[in-house]
Amino acid sequence: MRRINWWKALGVAGLATVTATGVLISRQERRRRAYQPDEIRDRLHARHAQATSPK
Repeated sequence: MRRINWWKALGVAGLATVTATGVLISRQERRRRAYQPDEIRDRLHARHAQATSPK
């Protein structure tokens, strides 16, 4: 039976923790930035008006 390299196991556990934390943060950010359909429509209209206005 091979002896477990504890440093390697600790590194893998740390990597898993960092990955899980990143997933949670990105999920929260997506929820925070979620826009309602009316907000999206208003923003698109504003961008269109700005793009088509004479310079």
